[in-house]
Amino acid sequence: MTKILRYFWVFFLFVATSVTAQQVTVPHKVKKKETIYGIAHSYGITEEQLRQANPGMERPDYQLNKGDVIQIPVIVNGPSSNTGNAQSHRAPIRLGVMLPLHKINNDGNRMVEYYRGVLMACDTLKKEGVSVDVYAWNLPENGNLQTILSDPNAKKCDIIIGPLYSKYMTALSSFVESNDILLVVPFSIHAPELYSNRHIFQVYQAPNELTESTARRCAEWFKDYHFVVVDCGDSTSTKGSFTSTLRRQLEVKGHQYSLTSLKSADASFKNAFVAGQRNMVVLNTEHSPELLSALSRLNAVRNGNPNLQISMFGYTEWLMYVSHQQENFHKYDVYIPSYFYTNMQTPQAMTLQRHYTNIFHQEMMLSLPRFAMSGFDHALFFLRGLWKYGKTFDGAAGRFGYQPVQTPLKFERIGNGGLQNRSFMFVHYKPDYTIETVNY
Repeated sequence: MTKILRYFWVFFLFVATSVTAQQVTVPHKVKKKETIYGIAHSYGITEEQLRQANPGMERPDYQLNKGDVIQIPVIVNGPSSNTGNAQSHRAPIRLGVMLPLHKINNDGNRMVEYYRGVLMACDTLKKEGVSVDVYAWNLPENGNLQTILSDPNAKKCDIIIGPLYSKYMTALSSFVESNDILLVVPFSIHAPELYSNRHIFQVYQAPNELTESTARRCAEWFKDYHFVVVDCGDSTSTKGSFTSTLRRQLEVKGHQYSLTSLKSADASFKNAFVAGQRNMVVLNTEHSPELLSALSRLNAVRNGNPNLQISMFGYTEWLMYVSHQQENFHKYDVYIPSYFYTNMQTPQAMTLQRHYTNIFHQEMMLSLPRFAMSGFDHALFFLRGLWKYGKTFDGAAGRFGYQPVQTPLKFERIGNGGLQNRSFMFVHYKPDYTIETVNY
């Protein structure tokens, strides 16, 4: 039997009341050695709140200097008013979550962690004066969606996050459209309803769309490179579709490329590279054993030709190998395409990890992506957007200051249908041992 899980496995989430709040600011003069993180922490606010109150901080080149006067946001109780063009909610936002919230299998474990991140975002928003009522339903793979949708609380939602499984999309799409509810599809499931239903947001594109868009961006961004496509003989990988699509993109644009194989003789393998031009190596697998073999072959080529310029274009899965391969990633100037990236050493990421551990008495799973961080980013983005713009919120760039922990979000409408996240980046492991994210 499907059950409503209200405030599931969390004890700190507030119960929204009818008390409204206003945000005001107070000045702060920056002292020597103060940081954005330190100032935010001293006032009991987040870095994101501080950046929102000081728009200049969101510039990539912003520097905090001694003597600067910045504004500190403070929430005070009192009557509120709607100003400007924002269509603000004063009643609590009603958030529904329809995901497999159980401990039976990996899907459930991941979604429980994702949901915990959602609740942590709600707690953060509470400090900003944003009230949220959360309704959560366990929707496993063999669940009964109709039972959930017949619950009166489901129709009251302003926004629903889910589902995880494609088979629920048709019924849930129809439900949100008929009840004027926004639907956030958080993962890359098959959702053709996106093209006709304006209520739907899709965070991750479907795999075939990702393959096409990544290959196109790769061919465009690295147009001055000579591509070397390496057949790794891995029958278990599906990345052959990417290299095939990339080759087609290169041919359309008139770019030259070479084909070789991990089984090729040394001389044949070396001849695939071009001297005096940057070479971009692309494997047709994401798996670690073949990556190690390719790195060994590249080392041999480079030892015999130290001036040869070699870079590699990888896969999102390679982010799981960073702890073992970071030296090689920097050595070979690796670019990894991704719709998410987390530098686990940033103050924001470390604070979120610490809070998660303190609240739930366990570490986040070592997954890709970190599901609690995904839930936190998604909920913070959409709930803040709803609070400010109401149901006209479209998730487009520039709607408000947004510094994601892991998942950049920038939505564009698909024809007359819903909205799809178009944020995309290359995670670049530079030869100088720094890491940059190149937004595309």
